[in-house]
Amino acid sequence: MIYFSNVSYLISHLFLMLFLYLFITHRYSKTVTRWICISSFLILTVTDIIKLNMYPDSDACYFFVTVFQIVVTQSTGILISKKRNTKVLFMGLSASNYVIIGSVFAAILNIYTGQMFPALAVSFVVHTILLYILYKNIHEIWIRQYEKEYTKGWWKLCLIPVFFYCSFSFVAFFPRTLYEDPENIPGILFFTMTMLVSYVVVLQYVETESDQKNIYLKNVLFESYIKGLENQFYLVEQSEQNLKIMRHDMRHFSSMISHLLDQEEYDEIRKTLCYIDDVTDENKVEKYCSNLMVNTIISKMMKRAASYAIQVRLDVAVEKEIPVNTYEFAAVIANLFENALICVKDFRPSERTVTIKIHCSQEQLFIQSKNAYKEHIAFDSQTGLPKSQKGESHGLGMQSILAFSDKIDGTIDCFCESGIFHIILFAKF
Repeated sequence: MIYFSNVSYLISHLFLMLFLYLFITHRYSKTVTRWICISSFLILTVTDIIKLNMYPDSDACYFFVTVFQIVVTQSTGILISKKRNTKVLFMGLSASNYVIIGSVFAAILNIYTGQMFPALAVSFVVHTILLYILYKNIHEIWIRQYEKEYTKGWWKLCLIPVFFYCSFSFVAFFPRTLYEDPENIPGILFFTMTMLVSYVVVLQYVETESDQKNIYLKNVLFESYIKGLENQFYLVEQSEQNLKIMRHDMRHFSSMISHLLDQEEYDEIRKTLCYIDDVTDENKVEKYCSNLMVNTIISKMMKRAASYAIQVRLDVAVEKEIPVNTYEFAAVIANLFENALICVKDFRPSERTVTIKIHCSQEQLFIQSKNAYKEHIAFDSQTGLPKSQKGESHGLGMQSILAFSDKIDGTIDCFCESGIFHIILFAKF
């Protein structure tokens, strides 16, 4: 019986490490990651020998060793993960639940057939089939959610695998096993199906909610884009009307200048010419770059800056066609621009200055934003970006910027220096 338990646990630990390896994006190379997983597998196997072979009758040993094994398992997932957050913890806890199913099937078959080796073989097959089904059905959904930076609320989802694991353990293994209470087997089987369905439904629900949120944010961006186009259309229309009037009045100005020349009133001529220049400048439609979407967003932001009397030092060089999603790129510009304007709008007029540099070509992308700050800026320990102090509904702009950077394999650097906040986004294509 002890031999059966040892082999059953060994199989479970093997698939547990496979699950973590396949469902988590790696921080280290494949070789290093595999060695970490193998080391954890060996630690789990050795501790199994302690609780199953050396102290088989000690409930205290079983309990504390199991807790230690849980810590090792979850630490392994967090250690090899590229992103270390509550999503990784959720996946690690879920992996522990799934491998319990194979162990439970092995125990059930052994109870009903009394055949140890067939039960272990079927357990191995069940583990393999379960891993294959999960990989085919939820792997892509999970990776999409894992890659997204938004992590608020995931700690609550971690309670689902925690309670499933505790329920499995107390019903099937501790303090009394299925061998002692075989009447619990039907309940365990239905409990297993409930867990499988629950995970699929929860992940699909999270995916749907995330998609709806993305659609909402895109709609907000499109609305901003449309309003920007309307503003530009109005400006062009107004400029055309003013220039028509100007052209109509030019013959009067020409006649006036001729008379002034005859009278040698050169100062008045200069005033007239200055007036014509001023009217021409007032009706000039500003073009910041060749990209229509980016130009529209910048125009809107510059108009907003003017409403706050903020001086913007702007350096823009964006090609008409760029190798990134134009809408997402424009959203990043809008978020950075807006954050900088909000930060300085209440300062004294002489301090209301923002510096924005935006360059994007077929080879690389570079965005830099600089602005003064007075309140303390708290940086997120995981992302390195400023985190909002205004509650959960704020800070989405920075998360959007980070998601865009991850998507294009870019790098973000944020720092404060001499009272100036700097944020730089760079990517090479």
